[in-house]
Order: sequence, then structure tokens, then C-alpha cells
Amino acid sequence: MVSMSQRKCSRKSPKTSLLDVYHRLFDHHGPQHWWPAETPLEMIIGAILTQSAAWTNVGKAIGNLKASGCLSIEGLRNLPQDELARLIYPSGYYKVKARKVKAFVEWLEEGYSGDRNRLFALDTPTLRQELLSVHGVGEETADSIILYAAHQPIFVIDAYTRRIITRLGLAPRKETYAAFQSLFMDSLPHEEPLFNEYHALLVQHGKSVCRKNPLCADCCLNRLCPTSIE
Repeated sequence: MVSMSQRKCSRKSPKTSLLDVYHRLFDHHGPQHWWPAETPLEMIIGAILTQSAAWTNVGKAIGNLKASGCLSIEGLRNLPQDELARLIYPSGYYKVKARKVKAFVEWLEEGYSGDRNRLFALDTPTLRQELLSVHGVGEETADSIILYAAHQPIFVIDAYTRRIITRLGLAPRKETYAAFQSLFMDSLPHEEPLFNEYHALLVQHGKSVCRKNPLCADCCLNRLCPTSIE
């Protein structure tokens, strides 16, 4: 049994605590090699399709687009929306997501002549503002595109991150997306590889160990966690 004094991490600064969490996760899970996509466009479409969906199902949808030869800006632009919805059916909410994919492709064509490099040449705040103006692109999706496709340092916040950080007693007072993001951005070096790996590790840990019903006995963070039930 681990004592409460051993578990508590509240006496440490957020920087020290978050770096400690990162190193423990990395030592336990190893490198995650994220994002699981072959091209920036595949990553962008995957970020849109993964909303409210498991990645295994998104992978099936991406596979359908590849098999149809439509996983390109031109291919997606010319593909009828009903056919696009059929191809991405495995990702769920396929009609809504087909509209979102179409909206992104049309927006990229109109504003940047379909050139991702022109878009990604923007500085991070401007790029984020631009992406958030697209129908169906929220904060998590925009930040995923910025981090994993544009390779700019911004921390992605998702449900796994909120769960783990809250259980560790490190959650900000206002539990908004911006507040969670600021916790990481204000405490860690702004390095794209670090943010990439950290987010991926949190996802892996949230899926495999720190579940809704946590497996605390198997958790590499249990000595830091005041809510551990080991």
C-alpha cells in the first residue's frame, strides 16, 4: 500500500509534476510513433473523422478512401458527398462527417488553392484561428492538425488528458479546454516532439490503464496519484 504522502504531487511545481508524469509514461509505454498516418492530408482527414470515433474504425474509413483513390484534395473535392459518406461509414456519424470533410477541402481550395504548405506557413495563433473558422473543426481537431500535420508546438487536449490530469490532482481551477492547454503550454518547453509524444502517451495510458474504471495496480503513475485505489 502506498501512503498518501508518497502519492501526493501537489507540493511539486506543475512543470516538475508534468515532466515527471511524462517520463514515467514514456518509460512504461515507450515511443508511440504518432500520428498514425502516411501523409499530412491523411492525418487531417483522420483528425476530422476521429471525432466521437475509435481509431480502429477511422482506420477502416481511411482505408476505404485510399482504396477508392480519393484520398487527395482533388479526389475529395470531386467525390459526391453521398459517396464520401458511404466510404467513411465505419467512422460513425458519416453524413455529418462527410459535410465536414467537404467543408475543409472547399475551404482549403478557396483560401489556399488547395496548398497545405501555404496554410502551414502561417504562425501558430493565425493558423489556429483559420482552422477554427472551418465548419466542423473544433479546438481539439484544430490543435491535432497544427501539431501532427503542420508540426507546430501546441498541446492537444482530449478526454484522456482531462481524466488523467484530474485524477493526478493537477487539473486547473477552471476545467476548460483553454485552461488545460495552458497548464501544459505554461509548464513545458514548447517543443513539437515533446508535445507529440506526450499527447500520444496520455492517449495510450487512458485507453489501456487509466480507464473510466482504472487499473491502478498496473499504473506507472500510482505513486504520484492521490486518487489511486491500489
